[in-house]
Amino acid sequence: MSKTRPSYVSSALVVALVAVFALSAITPAIAQQRKPLRWATSAVGSFAYGAAASMTKMIEQALGGEYTITVHPYPSPTVAMKQVMDGSGEIAYTSDIGMTEFHQRVGGFKDYKPKVTELAHAWYAYPQETMMAIAAKNADKFKCLRDFSGKPVFFTNAGFMNWLNMERVFKVLGYEFKHVQIDLNSNADALQSGTIVGSATYTTAGRSLPAYWKETEVRIDIRIVNPCPDELAKIKAAGLTVMEIDAKGAFSKSVGPSTLLGVAILLGYNAGTNIPEDVIYKMVTALYKNKDDLAKTEPGFTPLARDFVGMQVQGINANPDIPVHPGLAKFLKEHKAWGAKWKVAGSK
Repeated sequence: MSKTRPSYVSSALVVALVAVFALSAITPAIAQQRKPLRWATSAVGSFAYGAAASMTKMIEQALGGEYTITVHPYPSPTVAMKQVMDGSGEIAYTSDIGMTEFHQRVGGFKDYKPKVTELAHAWYAYPQETMMAIAAKNADKFKCLRDFSGKPVFFTNAGFMNWLNMERVFKVLGYEFKHVQIDLNSNADALQSGTIVGSATYTTAGRSLPAYWKETEVRIDIRIVNPCPDELAKIKAAGLTVMEIDAKGAFSKSVGPSTLLGVAILLGYNAGTNIPEDVIYKMVTALYKNKDDLAKTEPGFTPLARDFVGMQVQGINANPDIPVHPGLAKFLKEHKAWGAKWKVAGSK
């Protein structure tokens, strides 16, 4: 039977421990070398948060492992936008409405001054369509949007883009906008108990529901209340787009009308003007190359897959006075889709 000398064992252990500590030191060093790319989104459970979280690995690979992407939920997109512009993030979830309010310094952006950077058009990802829902047991009481005027309604979380959408719809119609804030998880209970008489819901690309609404429609029977003809005429006259949605494609069971009428908004993830051109260019290019896979994974990306470039053009045209991030500008110029009147962020 062979015997190992104690001094040899001791030396081997020392070498092994040195190797372990060396490796443990290298790993944090590598992590520290990677730059942060923080995505500020709306709350956990929202489509925006889930969509951003699902794309992190793909975009990290597209950026060559140089960046670590993390997704940070905030109470509202308005807050998320401010976080980025104040230096606590790089990319913010926003919409055509949110960008308009920021540009005009109205609503949640009244008297607001960014501490670090302003937002520029960077990537528009999907349309959403906002509608009004009620508990099915109250269907005989609510026939038009006017029936909700001055009554307690959860218009999605305050400051959310669909909340802003409903706010502008009520303003166009001249109705009283009475918002009651509730927790997303209590949506079904609040409708059923009467704490709220209505709750705004929304589809992405006319198909996908946010997580909390998928749970709501399983727990209680709901009905969608479409705008009445006179309301519809006023909404369209104000320049808002109304989309027709197949109820069977969006909800798992009957919600009343077979064709739902949702007021559309365009949502995306816009970046600070301080983010390097190549970061946004590589990100948008990777998303473009993987657009079909995105749509297969999440139906909400179907319109993006169908016309990726056109959706970027639509997003910029909604606020043409806001500069376009150099990365997106480079991408659009390569695809012969650059608008002559648009301005590249940072250019004179």
